[in-house]
Amino acid sequence: MASEEFPGWHGTTIIGVRKGGQVVIAGDGQVSLGQTVIKGTARKVRRLSPGGQDVICGFAGSTADAFTLLERLEKKLEATPGQLARASVELAKDWRTDKYLQKLEAMLIVSDGSELFVITGAGDVLEPEHDIAAIGSGGNFALAAGRALMDTKKDAETIAREAMAIAADICVYTNGKLTVEAIKA
Repeated sequence: MASEEFPGWHGTTIIGVRKGGQVVIAGDGQVSLGQTVIKGTARKVRRLSPGGQDVICGFAGSTADAFTLLERLEKKLEATPGQLARASVELAKDWRTDKYLQKLEAMLIVSDGSELFVITGAGDVLEPEHDIAAIGSGGNFALAAGRALMDTKKDAETIAREAMAIAADICVYTNGKLTVEAIKA
């Protein structure tokens, strides 16, 4: 995800796959500034446990912005326990209407095991088609690879890992050092 203010920053690749009663979110570890890799082992996939409920999320874009959004999502989940869709919509509404939040540049993939959403700063809460979502600079590569693997007998984690490996081979802003979180439906 490139910013107009900081055109040298490039994002990452995050994929979410739902298959066989499991959701897996995987993300690479590369942080780039222009043509330079700043860090290769960043952790862009997290597990949240607000009020005892388990939610996994991955983010692409500005790390500080993403952490701000994750904190807000946690608060929304605490206010609406067990209602990921409602918490996600509330976050998206705030993100779109709050003057401070409007400047945040990140995207999220979130899941509680039964629901899988992409949340954007444009106010979108999207439930992906085909039980797979991907964001970030290598997102389209990972999405295409993952969709091709969905009809195989491979499980969600294997599909996510293989799709990320393909994206890392194509996208220079994505590496193969993955963080993977899984949650059962």
